[in-house]
Amino acid sequence: MPSTFEFCLPTAAKTVPEGPDWFHEIKYDGYRLRLEHNGRGVRLITRNAYNWTNRFPLIMQAALRNREQQFVIDGEAVILGVDVVSDFDALHSRQHDDEVQLYAFDVLTVGGEDLRQLPLETRKTNLARVLRGRPDGIFIAPFESGAIGPDLFRAACDLRLEGIVSKRRDRPYVAGRTHEWRKIKNHSHPA
Repeated sequence: MPSTFEFCLPTAAKTVPEGPDWFHEIKYDGYRLRLEHNGRGVRLITRNAYNWTNRFPLIMQAALRNREQQFVIDGEAVILGVDVVSDFDALHSRQHDDEVQLYAFDVLTVGGEDLRQLPLETRKTNLARVLRGRPDGIFIAPFESGAIGPDLFRAACDLRLEGIVSKRRDRPYVAGRTHEWRKIKNHSHPA
């Protein structure tokens, strides 16, 4: 398994890409995390390389209960309210760290095999396999494909969500900022 990973970062965009080559995910307002399970333990690493393993026990326990003993998942640490809208203020307050879950949207390695060069579509299939038991503390980011992107964005805005991230379904996971992932923000959202 690779010893270091750099996050893939979306590029800001004003419009939602259309067409069958795109997956579209809701953008939850939280902290970006990389979940690393190496068979012996779990680490939660932030974009700025901070180790927050002990900060979010629900995520850590879910990873330890997983049947797969070696994986690296990319996701967002979030607290969801009863309306299923992420509550960044509650997350940032640190008063609810025991409620934080991982919104998992990509898998980088499984069983020691580096999957980053595979297309996103294949990685999403592997992510579903790794999290097939849907353990409390980690949930898979739902996504839509194709022409529904603009409608999904309007629905996200109507629900007061942060926006969406659109990703090319046929591209590998690359380090750093990429035009293959595009973040379209809801301008009325406070984030």
